[in-house]
Amino acid sequence: MDGLIDGSMTLPTMGLLVLALGLALGFEFVNGFHDTANAVATVIYTKSLRPMVAVVWSGFWNFLGVLTSSGVVAFGILALLPVELIVNVGSAAGFAMVFALLVSAIVWNLGTWYLGLPASSSHTLIGSILGVGLMNSYMSADRAFGEGVNWGKVQDTAMALLLSPLVGFICAGLLLLLAKALIKKPELYTAPAEGEAPPLWIRALLVLTCTGVSFAHGSNDGQKGMGLIMLILIGIVPATYALDLSTQQGTLQTIATDAKLASGVFQRMAAGDPLGSTDDAQVTLSQYLRTGKAEPATFAALAIKSAAVSQRLTGVASIHDIKPDDRRSLRSDLYLVSESVAKLGKAGAIADADKPVLTELKDKVKSITTFIPVWVKAAVAIALGLGTMIGWKRIVVTVGEKIGKAHLTYAQGASAELVAMTTIAAADAFGLPVSTTHVLSSGVAGTMAANHSGLQMDTLRNVLLAWVLTLPVCVFLGASLFAAGLYVVLNVLGLR
Repeated sequence: MDGLIDGSMTLPTMGLLVLALGLALGFEFVNGFHDTANAVATVIYTKSLRPMVAVVWSGFWNFLGVLTSSGVVAFGILALLPVELIVNVGSAAGFAMVFALLVSAIVWNLGTWYLGLPASSSHTLIGSILGVGLMNSYMSADRAFGEGVNWGKVQDTAMALLLSPLVGFICAGLLLLLAKALIKKPELYTAPAEGEAPPLWIRALLVLTCTGVSFAHGSNDGQKGMGLIMLILIGIVPATYALDLSTQQGTLQTIATDAKLASGVFQRMAAGDPLGSTDDAQVTLSQYLRTGKAEPATFAALAIKSAAVSQRLTGVASIHDIKPDDRRSLRSDLYLVSESVAKLGKAGAIADADKPVLTELKDKVKSITTFIPVWVKAAVAIALGLGTMIGWKRIVVTVGEKIGKAHLTYAQGASAELVAMTTIAAADAFGLPVSTTHVLSSGVAGTMAANHSGLQMDTLRNVLLAWVLTLPVCVFLGASLFAAGLYVVLNVLGLR
């Protein structure tokens, strides 16, 4: 945590830092006892592990999942935010955004946990992000309502959240039927006898699947808190966290060289459009990332920013050689260039001959801007693990007792968890957030349907209602809290 507390901070800013970090870890703590409870439901209700042993074991594997995560999901979530709030995260609007996201997510998660509803922390956070983006566009006089929200990324994320419960339901049901056809062990398909633990091999199977779900949950859901903490640190302590201070000289010089070549490429693509100032270029690129409409001025702006990046990094041996006050602005330039290149690539606007240089530039830039320090991973891992161990019971009761009309069998629990583990791990590889809650609870429902055990429609109706309401409620909460937070930060704390 070297450099976390900057001696030049004002007291209000330091207070904001402590409060924001506390809220971010609080979000992961709530996430732990809200979402991860699903992972232990099957081992508890099949009597494979005693409740306290199960939650401690799950918490430990959540901890390891967070520590070994890649960070791709963390920055994928942040890509949903309005570009100007990411670039200017240290501004009053940036502070208001962070607090709106965290408070709205925590409020909804606590409410649904209290009612015992398996709602999604992923849905909650994404709804809050949409609310902030919509309110930000509404409060901006120079843009249309909804402009600035990354609708392409929203669509990808929404599809992952929409399809994953269907995958859970169908695949878990099919896996149970396949197991019945291939594994002729009657004890696998029976409910636990009162007061008796399952045979050792069944217990080992269920503990293994619980471990897999817990690890996958930590590696995916834990990244949401990481991304938010990095956003806080970049905004408040940019000298230490705007760029990866451990970046090697070779990487910096590769970026400088590629940025110089890219500047020439973009000048050619600008087709003679006059190059303006760096401030004009920032406005132009922010507008392009909001609208997705590439014009000659877009390429001219990219030429300016690429040249500026090359000039700043040429001959630099270490990030430490860059003045602390300049690191935030350099990160802003790097972010605008790399995100614009990525967007142009997806739109097919880059010639094949130019792709190698621009792709390498984008990848190298991401390596020094999308990093997560070990202490951040450890803090999130501890918060998520502790949450798992404390508030598990309400959600476990719903998953274990109230989805099906019959008691969960060993095979049903294993099928639901195998599918959940695989689905979450696949989403993690693609950098997409999914809901552990929805995948696992829908998997349990799928096995109940396949087994003709019957479903408790009252519970399913409540779960579906929570699923439907989460997005609009959190959009409203995010938007309202962003507007209120912006007023407080501007008029009470006096920050700009």
